Amino acid sequence: MKGKVAEIIGWYGTLALLAAYALVSFQIVPANGFVYQFLNLTGAIGIIVIALYKGVYQSVVLNIFLGGGLRWLHL
Repeated sequence: MKGKVAEIIGWYGTLALLAAYALVSFQIVPANGFVYQFLNLTGAIGIIVIALYKGVYQSVVLNIFLGGGLRWLHL
């Protein structure tokens, strides 16, 4: 059961990041808007969850920076 939950969260993360990218690319939402930021952050968290579950620590580190660690640059 634990594995299925991690997989679902991981797939959510993938879809959220793709949706965020598409919405900004097609200029449907602004890159500094709440929708993009929310999808990007929760998507990165979803990828972190599945990467931790599967032991892919390189992806964990990358998504920590993509999901929130680099937010201070936009302040």
